[in-house]
Amino acid sequence: MATRSRVWASVYFFPAVCVVAGIVGWLLGWHLGVDSAVYRSGAVALLHGEPLYDLPFLSHEPSWARLPFTYPPTATLLFLPMSLVPTQVSWGILGAVSIIACVWVVKLSVEAIPNRPQWMDPARTVAVLGVVLLGLEPVWRTVLLGQINLVLMALIVIDVLTGKPRGVFVGVAAAIKLTPLIFVVHLLLIGRRADAARAMVTFVALQATMWLVVPHDVTEFWTNAVRDPQRIGPIHWAGNQSLNGLILRLSDNADWTMRLAVPLGILLAIPCLMWVRRFRDRPLPALLVTAFLGLAVSPVSWSHHWVWSVPLVVFLLSRLPDRPRPRDFAPVGAVVAVYASCVLLAMRHSNDIELEWTPAEFVIGSAYLLVPLVAGVIVLVRRLQR
Repeated sequence: MATRSRVWASVYFFPAVCVVAGIVGWLLGWHLGVDSAVYRSGAVALLHGEPLYDLPFLSHEPSWARLPFTYPPTATLLFLPMSLVPTQVSWGILGAVSIIACVWVVKLSVEAIPNRPQWMDPARTVAVLGVVLLGLEPVWRTVLLGQINLVLMALIVIDVLTGKPRGVFVGVAAAIKLTPLIFVVHLLLIGRRADAARAMVTFVALQATMWLVVPHDVTEFWTNAVRDPQRIGPIHWAGNQSLNGLILRLSDNADWTMRLAVPLGILLAIPCLMWVRRFRDRPLPALLVTAFLGLAVSPVSWSHHWVWSVPLVVFLLSRLPDRPRPRDFAPVGAVVAVYASCVLLAMRHSNDIELEWTPAEFVIGSAYLLVPLVAGVIVLVRRLQR
């Protein structure tokens, strides 16, 4: 009991550290949260009636965080509270919320697995993994950059695994960042048609609300900004672990890559959607299939978007026997090794050097993408053998 209390204390410790670091950073002028600074600037621009997409960056962004605002105008509604505090403090608060969201994802993932190993005590597992999984690169990088990935994942996990928001949280997540729209399809496939409809109604209602408030921004986003993935930077960089990113690197950054990535994504989606229907009575693995499919087929999936490695580790641990042998840990060990290794940061990158990678570097530099692809091949081969 004492050990469990100490672990839970450490879980609460990290969010507190984020808030304190944000306050200290504000007092000392630290550069904290490049992405959260952009989020906050979008909210301030909304309050001041300034355009979100007309200029390369927002006028309220600090000089060290000048990046274009790439999210839908509806996202600024979520970011409005950030405008009430200084930039660094808003990073600290978002970091604290993100860590708490990560712990909730672990908790709900554990509870979604009825046949757990005897050693997988829910409270202890949540407490331990809530700390240990902060070491995964997508997780700590999301917190460091002030990204929103963990919060979006928590909204989706709460909605899909508990069913209580009845699709509303999926709609909200999609209004903040368009890629969660794939989970509307997920709700349809698992038989929650009313929840899928409610998610779309939520999404559309938020778009319509913002159009009444800032019609210019909504029009500009849906007619121009949404069709320009380069707004977020060169997407052939190693950090983009989507199929499109890989094809861009292999093709020397050709302009036809999406015409190849789209049919490949459709081809990949066929077995994935079939598995989701087959796993409809096993909500966590079904959710993971959809999540990793979305990461693979999205035009841009930066390394910090792969926070879905958190519930994946929980699921793989739940597959271990009651008395696991060392070799039983190989699958989960391999996944943790990939996402905690920071291998993408160690690769030769920037200044278009990715276009000159060797074959071995292309394999290692696609590690995040290869995890779900290899797992899918293994599952497919085993089913064919049966």
